[in-house]
Amino acid sequence: MSVVTIPRSLRERLGDVASEDFAALINDIDLGARKDAIAIAEERFERRLIEESGKLRIELRVEIGKVNERITEESGKLRLEIEKVRSELSVEIEKVRSELSVKIEKSGKENIKWMFLFWIGQLAAMAALLKFFVAK
Repeated sequence: MSVVTIPRSLRERLGDVASEDFAALINDIDLGARKDAIAIAEERFERRLIEESGKLRIELRVEIGKVNERITEESGKLRLEIEKVRSELSVEIEKVRSELSVKIEKSGKENIKWMFLFWIGQLAAMAALLKFFVAK
């Protein structure tokens, strides 16, 4: 707060009491002007703050929209890629199944062939033993 000094010539004309009252009046006017200036500055600041925050909200919504679009686009691409991999995997699984079933079928035929050979050998061995024991 500034101090108001009244020049001596004015003080001599007004007198001490009037000079003091005049200084108080000037100080009150100065204080009121400062309060008014602060209130105006606060109002301007609040208005400006509201405007800028509104602009910021709009920009933020636009950016969020862009991010959502990008996420949707990327998730669509990922879904397509997943479906592609899934179909390729299904094809590969079918190949393995068909190869495995061919191998199992071949293995079964091979086992039956060897079983018949074993049985024929066993039958020949039994016939030979039977002939050996019967001939004596």
